[in-house]
Amino acid sequence: MTAQQKIGSLLETAVPAFSVEEARAVAQNIFELDAVVSELSGERDRNFHLRVNEAEHYVLKVSNAAEDPQVTDFQTKALLHVASVDASLPVPRVIRTCGGKTEWVLNRPGEESRIVRVLTFLQGNPLHRATSSVALRRSIGSHLARLDLALRDFSHPAANHELMWDLKHASRIRDLLVHIPDAAQRGLAEGFLDNFEAHVVPVLPRLRTQVIHNDLNPYNVLVSGDDPDRVAGIIDFGDMVQTPVINNLAIAAAYQPTSLDHPLAGVADLVAAYNALLPLEPGEIDILFDLIATRMVLTVGITGWRAARYPENRDYILRNNPQAWAGLQRFTLLSRAEAQAYLHRACQGEN
Repeated sequence: MTAQQKIGSLLETAVPAFSVEEARAVAQNIFELDAVVSELSGERDRNFHLRVNEAEHYVLKVSNAAEDPQVTDFQTKALLHVASVDASLPVPRVIRTCGGKTEWVLNRPGEESRIVRVLTFLQGNPLHRATSSVALRRSIGSHLARLDLALRDFSHPAANHELMWDLKHASRIRDLLVHIPDAAQRGLAEGFLDNFEAHVVPVLPRLRTQVIHNDLNPYNVLVSGDDPDRVAGIIDFGDMVQTPVINNLAIAAAYQPTSLDHPLAGVADLVAAYNALLPLEPGEIDILFDLIATRMVLTVGITGWRAARYPENRDYILRNNPQAWAGLQRFTLLSRAEAQAYLHRACQGEN
């Protein structure tokens, strides 16, 4: 099996078959939750919303058959660690079974075992439905820095598992770019991937690494219904991995608006707030623009490939593509040196 096949095997496996009725039975019999159940979207896992009453909401997650149980345990242990280090950070909390376990193993005849977990369901409006503002972008940056600080000392045997969405493996998706039908768009993506290989790959061994969330996209950030400038939740820890910590900031920045007066104006608000709590090293700032663009390339490359394989889930898989293409196009207005200088000024509070 090639490296790309190994990393992509989880993304190539369809989400597990599991009905609302089965989810309701497991919630009641295993987790002692008598709930109204509805299905939620998911890229790899099968997810269900459990509504016990107006105040109690949960998520029941049935793991993908291709996922290593150790990776699922890694995600669970990370959430437990965050809760112990920064109890006020708005992330899901782990709900235990009636026997006190953090997970339950589903065994059905003729199928591989699957891990079932229940987490608290955080209330709030998804970021993609919120109105972007300087204050909200700063809230995202500060919450992300808090999360990185909370996970700084966390370790797990599965933390170094291989994941196609891990930015340090970006070169491995080059072959997927041939599936982009538009030649101009394909060339745009290839050019930014060339920049990643020229400027980021050589310095990867020198970067600070730790466990990170790795997927702070607009569907995984919740905004307060009472205060539209405040983050109310960070959800979906399914892409967690140990990798350069600067990647986490780059990923979040890749989903900030690029249509402002300056293509990096939205990014700068987030970066400045992050840097105020968790100072960036000069070398990290130097490659941040490259990493932001590379995340956009991963978005269009991986999701286009997956949407072709799972057309029934196409709308969900491609939900972030238009913004990524628009961002890459806007980034062509900047030279790399201009982008570096702008981000250094942002960290110094000068923009």
